[in-house]
Amino acid sequence: MPTLTLPQDCHSMQELRVQIDKLDRQLIELLATRATYIDRASELKPGEGLPARIPERVEDVVQKVRSNSVEVGIDPDLTERLWRILIDWSIAREENVLGPD
Repeated sequence: MPTLTLPQDCHSMQELRVQIDKLDRQLIELLATRATYIDRASELKPGEGLPARIPERVEDVVQKVRSNSVEVGIDPDLTERLWRILIDWSIAREENVLGPD
């Protein structure tokens, strides 16, 4: 991943935008990596008798994300909304392999 310049070391909006674009690319790459783990879950769940959606796991993930958000100083309500979208997308991806619950 490319090295980012610290925000305080950006001296123009153009420099700042370049860094934001780099960061956005890194976030997308991380989401793509996360999707590979979701795909692996689709392979493992049938052998363990698990459905695509496990409500307790969804809430566990959300609570961890909220806690991590507080630790790093970002709005936990925002991250929860984003993660619920990500989780729903992930479950739909698994259901494409496993079928609906």
